[in-house]
Amino acid sequence: MFNKVHHIAIICSDYEVSKKFYTEVLGLHIIREVYREERQSFKLDLALNGEYIIELFSFSNPPKRVSQPEAVGLRHLAFEVEALETVIAHLSKYQIVAEPIRTDEFTGKRFTFISDPDALPIEFYENTNQ
Repeated sequence: MFNKVHHIAIICSDYEVSKKFYTEVLGLHIIREVYREERQSFKLDLALNGEYIIELFSFSNPPKRVSQPEAVGLRHLAFEVEALETVIAHLSKYQIVAEPIRTDEFTGKRFTFISDPDALPIEFYENTNQ
């Protein structure tokens, strides 16, 4: 019935800051960027390894996201990575501090979290063949 998750939509409070974060810091590639005059809103389509995964939207005065403590709704966005240390070192170049590395008690895989510019939690989950 379903093939895959098509995309994730994110509304940001500062479009230029979030655009820079997702493209320059995380390295996602821009597929298309449009300004929708009728909504006074940008829509940025982003890809990872050629796969369309994120729509980044700007809207005027969006309500703040409830994040801490955890609330109903999207909990976090997770990226599979080869090596956490490489990701953490890359993020530190942008003064982004990752949480301490934890280990998934069920899979034995390591993971960590950061926050995007609007405090959306982003997880990096290590996929090793060990």
